[in-house]
Formats: sequence, C-alpha cells, structure tokens
Amino acid sequence: MTRPVKSIRIKSLARRQQGVALVMVLWILLLVTVTTGSYTLMARMDVLEAHTVLWGTRARMAAEAGMNLAVLSLQDPDEFTRWIPDGRPYEMVLGDAVVEIKVTDERGKLDVNSATEQTLQQLFVNNALDDDQAVYLAAAIKDWNDPDELERPSGAEVDTYLSQGLSVGPANRNFVMVEEILQVLGMSWELFEKIEPGLSVHSSAAKPNAAYAPVEALLALPDMTEEDARNFVEERHSQDGTGGVGMTLPNGEVAMAQGRGLTYSIQARATLPNGIWDQIEATIRLGATRDGRSFSILRWREGFHH
Repeated sequence: MTRPVKSIRIKSLARRQQGVALVMVLWILLLVTVTTGSYTLMARMDVLEAHTVLWGTRARMAAEAGMNLAVLSLQDPDEFTRWIPDGRPYEMVLGDAVVEIKVTDERGKLDVNSATEQTLQQLFVNNALDDDQAVYLAAAIKDWNDPDELERPSGAEVDTYLSQGLSVGPANRNFVMVEEILQVLGMSWELFEKIEPGLSVHSSAAKPNAAYAPVEALLALPDMTEEDARNFVEERHSQDGTGGVGMTLPNGEVAMAQGRGLTYSIQARATLPNGIWDQIEATIRLGATRDGRSFSILRWREGFHH
C-alpha cells in the first residue's frame, strides 16, 4: 500500500521549511556575533583613545612645567645655580614623568635679518651648497629684507620672482619669523630643515655668539666644519659654570658670554613610564608684561606627542 502523494509532498515541504528556518537562525546568530564584536571593538578603541588622550595630556602638562622651571632658572640672579643657556640638556623627574629641558640663548643663533651676505654664504656652503648656489641664495635673502627694489648681483627682486611664475616677490622688510625664509627664491625645504635650529629673528647680531650657539649656527662661522662644530659643542657642554666661555674657535677667536641675554629658546620634552611623550618648543623674552607675567612668549610650538 503506497502513501498518498499529497502526504509525501506536505512532509517534504515541512522539511524544506525547517532547513530554511535553520539557515535563517544561523545567519541571525552570525549577524548578532558580528554586531556584538563590532561594538566591543569600538568600545575598546574608545577606551584606548581616552587613555592615549589622558596620557598625552599628562605629558603635555609635565613639559609645560619643565618650561616654566627653565624660565624660573633663567631669572635666578646666582650665576652658579642659573642654568647655562647653551643647549645642554637638563633632566629632572616631575611626578612619574622624566623631563629633559634645553635652553638656548638666542644670541647663539644666526639672525637672518642681521647676518651679512658673507656669513649666509658660509652657512650654505657648510650645508653642501656649491659656491654659486650659496652666493645666489645669500643675495636673494638680503634682497628679500632690504627696503628697496634694487636687485643685488646674483640676487632676486620682484621681476625675478614673476619670471619664475610666482605672484609675489620680496617683502622688503625684516623677516617676522624664521619660517618666512621659505618664501625666498631658491630656499628648499630640505635645506631649511637642516639650518632652522640655528636661525633666529630676535638676536639682532651679525653672527652667532659661539658661547651659546648650536651646531647649526656654528656652521656660519669662518673655518668651521661640521666635525669642528660638533666637537666644540660637546666640549662646551662638558664644562660647568661658565659653559663655553673662553674656548677657542678654529679661526682663533675666543668665545665670550657678553652678559646675560633677554631672549631664549626652550625645548621641554616629557616622557611617561609607558613611553608616551610630548614636547614643547617656545621662544620667550624675559621682562614684565602688562598682564603681570615675568616673560612674554614670542613663539610657541607643540603637538609632538607620540
């Protein structure tokens, strides 16, 4: 006796429906798992981001504390306890942060407004430019910040800039900030990165004072090689009390402090136990301000945290 065809079809349809339901349940479970995993991952990422911001803020505050301690030391009337502003590192522990602070008297840097063409040429030659490139770039810089439209031999005034497809030419005024030198025709970013730590617009000196100068500024002095400059700075940092005062340069000149300065660059880097760090670079000028502070900020750079 055979089963009715209708009954067989009904059972077969039921089995297929059960199979479809099972597949749907599996897909729903997979979707719930993926969604839950995504939310868990997002929550984890939010927690990590919050911790990173928190640690970064702690590093930033420690770096700012280090900068203020540097200012306090620069105002110390005792020359034996006052920090030497020649770029040597001072290290201290603030809370759980290790803070390294370097202070440089701006008189140790090369003022791009006051430097002569010859001094600028020396700087460029010691940074691997050939003589023709050094002569041109030095003249172009002086054409940028002199008050006239007369083009120096090998220099560049507005017509030269226009001929190169540029819409603006020299400002015919002093550089307001070091970065402005990037607008001078012939100045590359690669060269700027190399010389920027040794440049200033605040010292008003025709050449850097070797008692405070970083390696990048020493390369603007006569008869100075990069090896000589690094050896000079290393020896200067090894001295206590007077820094490099009395040391002899390769050309025979003697480094002299010439009194206390007013304008300083400060670099403060704070590192936390987990390796996160932040750094602040500021140029400050000592002296009372209208709002009652003992110094004014001329330049401020931050956001180096890693």
